Amino acid sequence: MEQEKRYSQMTPHELHQEIATLKEKARKAEQLGIVNEFAVLERKITMAKAYMLDPDDFKTGDVYEIEGDPGVHFKITYMNGVFAWGHRMHGGTTSNEEEGLPISMLMNEKSKEA
Repeated sequence: MEQEKRYSQMTPHELHQEIATLKEKARKAEQLGIVNEFAVLERKITMAKAYMLDPDDFKTGDVYEIEGDPGVHFKITYMNGVFAWGHRMHGGTTSNEEEGLPISMLMNEKSKEA
């Protein structure tokens, strides 16, 4: 049995192919009403997309909108690979709970226009 490649070991082309495959599987799972499988596939897509981005484009102290969570922002405390660690901000209130988000979930003004 062939060992599956980690996203960190894939080329951009392989990542594009993987995302296309995952999107198709997610579409089928959604059509069949398999909610938990759909959610897992969506998370895999988010992770694969994170490896297509440059972590150096995300800066400590910057605030980003969280994709899929309108009005909620995320302030980066530190970076670890393709994960940004920090705190959610909502309506001027900052969460005390630190969490890590894949950088593909963070939107700056440039990614909103794309």
